[in-house]
Amino acid sequence: MPDSSPTPLRVAVLADSDTRWKWGALTARRIAPESTVHGYLLWGRATPTARQLAEIGAEADELDEINAVDFLAEQGRRAQAGAGDPADTTAGTAGTADTAEPPFDLLVLACVGGTTQAMLHGLARVWQGVARRPVVVTGYVGVVYEKLSDGLLLRHGADLVLANSRYDAGRFRAVYDGVRAGSASVTECALPFLGGTPYDPGPARSGARPTRVVFAVQPSVPHGRAERAYLLERAMAHARRNPEREVVLKLRSKPSEHTTHIEELPYQRLAERAKETWPENFRLAYGNMGEVLDGTDLLVTVSSTAALESLERSIPTAVLTDLGVREPLGNHYFIGSGCLASWDELDDGLLPTPDPTWLAEQGITRGAESVEHGFAVARGRLTGLLDQRRLTGLPALSPYYTPRTAPGYLPTLLARHGLDIKGEPLAAQPSNGADAGVRAASRRLLRRTARGAYRAGAQRVAPLIRRWGQL
Repeated sequence: MPDSSPTPLRVAVLADSDTRWKWGALTARRIAPESTVHGYLLWGRATPTARQLAEIGAEADELDEINAVDFLAEQGRRAQAGAGDPADTTAGTAGTADTAEPPFDLLVLACVGGTTQAMLHGLARVWQGVARRPVVVTGYVGVVYEKLSDGLLLRHGADLVLANSRYDAGRFRAVYDGVRAGSASVTECALPFLGGTPYDPGPARSGARPTRVVFAVQPSVPHGRAERAYLLERAMAHARRNPEREVVLKLRSKPSEHTTHIEELPYQRLAERAKETWPENFRLAYGNMGEVLDGTDLLVTVSSTAALESLERSIPTAVLTDLGVREPLGNHYFIGSGCLASWDELDDGLLPTPDPTWLAEQGITRGAESVEHGFAVARGRLTGLLDQRRLTGLPALSPYYTPRTAPGYLPTLLARHGLDIKGEPLAAQPSNGADAGVRAASRRLLRRTARGAYRAGAQRVAPLIRRWGQL
């Protein structure tokens, strides 16, 4: 008897950093359950290392590192391979080497706004005339506290633009409608890494383990040395003041690695140079944030998305006001949350109480089942688009930014990603698709060397130059 179960969707995820890979891969699994996921890591300064990928815990069935031009070329070949009978699920599985790979059903663009816009233009070109192209989905990795209009318009053109909450969905639609771009793509969803084990205060209260305070740091917030050193010292001071507690500095990456944002002054370096000896109950930690939260009794941060993960589990959560409540810090996003507090208040024993109305607006439902329900609308929208793709085909991708709407902005943005105004590769763009043997190995070595040099320049040389300039 033939197997009548539906064929798993073929899903591709393009990501340009560790956090965006985590969001993209987990989102793909949530909105397209039982799918096969092919991951593409876009080569650049923030391409995640093997350690970062292992820490994230978001796995793919296949995973490749690639540049933008080669990614677009591959998607063009795949789409052309599947341009025949839509009912033939084997289309593209045989033929020449260029058409052997089957087309994808869904493509998740988990990239920074500029890269997403470039990929939308490039994909529009390689999919020209291909009605049954993949459904394209994009969104944000966490809290959207800056460059709202800029980032949103760079993502316009995708079939689905996922909003992580009702609050975000309203803001997103207002921006798109305000520029006559059309907001039908905006779809309320949820952050895919919310959920986990609900907080149990029992073990700490009974003395089974110490009360654990976790300070979740961020690569670029705050930016300056003095402010970062201040926050580090306050965390250590909290440990000295409360010897019965365990204070953990949760780090995002090692000094040789990059995340979504450049970290010029890693807390590890600052901790090594701390004037006073570390308290015995203070330590640094890496690892998956979900696993760290499993044993956390108080989460402290400036504005990290980790605060939302913590609140979802009902863990007491503090968003620091020590450096002010300011847009550059991102903590202004938490106004009204009930979570704003200073280290002085935390030293005195304050446990912030979140506002239920604010939590509801942010999609913080405090329950794994409710989190999963947050993806039901996105799954329904995706099902409708896949049906349209199968029956009549999808319309061509149509980003808001075009040579007509942004003639002074778009060409430079696309050129930054190796594309001209038509979305075609610029002359003399490198392509590794045909490289083999020594040439391929040499290119990989050169890329690793270049990435290391970039990181060394960003983390060590650039800060020195800035300090010299202030003398």
